[in-house]
Amino acid sequence: MGFMNIFRKKSSGSMARERLKLLLVSDRASCSPDVMEMIKDDIIQVLSRYLEIDVNALDIRIAQIPSGDGHEKIPALFANVPIIQRIC
Repeated sequence: MGFMNIFRKKSSGSMARERLKLLLVSDRASCSPDVMEMIKDDIIQVLSRYLEIDVNALDIRIAQIPSGDGHEKIPALFANVPIIQRIC
């Protein structure tokens, strides 16, 4: 499962699930699903230079965390990226 798995055709159910996840994440981040998809693609592209990752199990989320002063919440990006093996 390398970089080429990005181009593998997905079932319509998994594509719909992925779109829904991106929609929810983008709503929390106050940015469009297209921007979230670009962020995800960029993360995959950069990490693939150094690591073989499981693209199908990649999980990217935006969560609200307390700010440094604890009075307000700020968005934070969390990425769970399963690593198959190091390339370098």
